[in-house]
Amino acid sequence: SRFLLYFLSLPLTGQDSILEPLCFPERPACSCSAVGVQSGGAELLVCLFCSESVPTQQKDALLRHLLLEHKLVIADVKLIADLAKYLLYWKGRFMEQSLTDFCSVIKTNSTGPVEKQEEYFLLCDVLPEDRLFREKLQQKRLEEVLEQQQREREDSSFHRLCMFCNEEFTGNRSSMLNHMAREHSFSIGLPDNIVYCDQFLDTLQNKLDNLQCLYCEKTFRDKTTLKDHMRKKAHRRINANNHEYDRFYVINYLELGKTWEEVQSEDDRELVEDDDWSDWRAHPLSAVCLFCEHQSETMEQIYTHMKESHGFDLHRLKTELNLKFYQQVKLVNFIRRQIHQSRCYGCQQAFDCRADVLRHLEAEGHMMALPEASAWDQPQYYFPTYENDALLCTLSDSEEDETDTTEHGEDVPVIAEDISNLRDIRQSSVLGQLLRSTCK
Repeated sequence: SRFLLYFLSLPLTGQDSILEPLCFPERPACSCSAVGVQSGGAELLVCLFCSESVPTQQKDALLRHLLLEHKLVIADVKLIADLAKYLLYWKGRFMEQSLTDFCSVIKTNSTGPVEKQEEYFLLCDVLPEDRLFREKLQQKRLEEVLEQQQREREDSSFHRLCMFCNEEFTGNRSSMLNHMAREHSFSIGLPDNIVYCDQFLDTLQNKLDNLQCLYCEKTFRDKTTLKDHMRKKAHRRINANNHEYDRFYVINYLELGKTWEEVQSEDDRELVEDDDWSDWRAHPLSAVCLFCEHQSETMEQIYTHMKESHGFDLHRLKTELNLKFYQQVKLVNFIRRQIHQSRCYGCQQAFDCRADVLRHLEAEGHMMALPEASAWDQPQYYFPTYENDALLCTLSDSEEDETDTTEHGEDVPVIAEDISNLRDIRQSSVLGQLLRSTCK
């Protein structure tokens, strides 16, 4: 699940910490692009265990502090409607009861020596109390947003110039939004679907004032060049992948844990296609080389590239080491992690950048020099270093391996969890559905 991916993307030391699943920049992140609707107030975010506190803008610093100092990970932080209130609530609860009464316990390096094992704690909405409180915060946020939207509908003091022709509009905001859609083919959505409209328009106007295209977000040398670019390229629309805009759409506040794309996919109404968006194309699924930015759409192509360009023969390693499917997964994730952290996976020597690592691997002949299996055949490497790593999807298993798995059982990942109320989980979670189907 996503929260386990989040947790297990963390190294065991305080260095090179990865607080979010990584994604290759060449393609949009898939499920990791959750809606980040957070409280924008001036409240402080407090540590659950000590006196440490930070402004809301420094959320990542607090998450790092909780991880490194207190071994605690909070799952799906981006989906918490009011993080400040969430932290205050659990700070009080942890004063009343033991941490293990609420959190799942995960051991790292579970197959290694006892002295190198560490226990981390996971606070997530599998716990019914956590789930209910998150939903309560979400409901309160939704009520606030709907009240704000109603105030904007009734407000008659609106006064603004069109961003494209400087025509003046007063009264209701919808008149200007409809004008831009009708006269300039620029639509940010139906007025009734938008909230914090003034801030939304300010954000867009600021980008235009800074000579930035609203769609591709490139910057141009003057206003005329920008205008020609947006007209010729049909870029008179906003970038739907820019989550800076999420907070301006009511749909992002409606259902806990769902993005606007997921909610929209559940809508049975027929939507009229807008030719203005016709140049949007889905990105093809491509596997990225372990060592450089080269991409290929088939396994054989990426095998060939890595062998000819880097001297790394993944197919040979699979055959010589008799790697089963899940062992291949762990090996790929291990190498990804080491390269990301600018470290030689063969001798563990650290470098300043990826280029230095590659030079070292080639010069020292370490491309095919894997460490002992105990270094990479670890449960933590079941989970991808890069969440959208298509190379993992192209790995294959032989018939012999599949037969062996059927007969003897593959060592699939099992995460031990210390959960106090299993009955509630069975009744209210996805895990419960799996448990019930297993019992049948």
